[in-house]
Amino acid sequence: MSTAPAAPAKSSESKQESVYLISYPKVIFLWPTLIVAFVASLFMWLTKGHFGPDGVPSAGAVICAWTFLIMLSLNLVVISFDFPRGTSLTIFFVIVAIILGAALLVSWREGIFDPLRNFLISLKPVANSTFYFTFTLVMAIIYVAVWLHSRFDYWEVRPNELLHHHGMLSNLERLAAPNLQIEKEINDVFEYLLAGSGRLILKPANEQRVIILDNVMMIGKKEQQITKLLGALQVQVRNVTT
Repeated sequence: MSTAPAAPAKSSESKQESVYLISYPKVIFLWPTLIVAFVASLFMWLTKGHFGPDGVPSAGAVICAWTFLIMLSLNLVVISFDFPRGTSLTIFFVIVAIILGAALLVSWREGIFDPLRNFLISLKPVANSTFYFTFTLVMAIIYVAVWLHSRFDYWEVRPNELLHHHGMLSNLERLAAPNLQIEKEINDVFEYLLAGSGRLILKPANEQRVIILDNVMMIGKKEQQITKLLGALQVQVRNVTT
């Protein structure tokens, strides 16, 4: 008795038909500040008040304020300047040298930083839960607006064509995808750590213009997907180190 041939096994991974590329604004890198503000709003709301019985700001309120201000400052520095790999290492070693120098100075001359310490102790920034909640709400609205905008302006890479979807009426621009060249740049180490983002430079064949997409999230994964999709895609990886 003959037996029917076994059906071919299905591939464990479905074939990907397209890769979507979205260029985001730098506000996406403020998500650590958003999380700190949300946690601070919950803490201040649960502790029921930011001042003690004598009118002095509570320690928890001051710690929340300092944490929020420091995180916001660091986030603003990240989105204001680019930190390539070489620059980041230089800044790291400079900070370490300053800390070690200050520690040696304190050990040699006690009390030299007392005026600075007293000044910092006198600073007691404080904000209530309404402030942190309002900041969180405003940032959340901005993030939703960014997400909605990305639904109306994005690029789609297909095996045979490159599509640009834009506009409220879904305007469509078609470019040839074969022999597409891509350059991937990691211009900022901290932005890459925060969102895995970088810059993609697309060079369609038979086109004089160059398409630059900044702040593409998960850029490494996107590059792998495009390479697998197009097969013979020419990819150049350029890390900015100076």
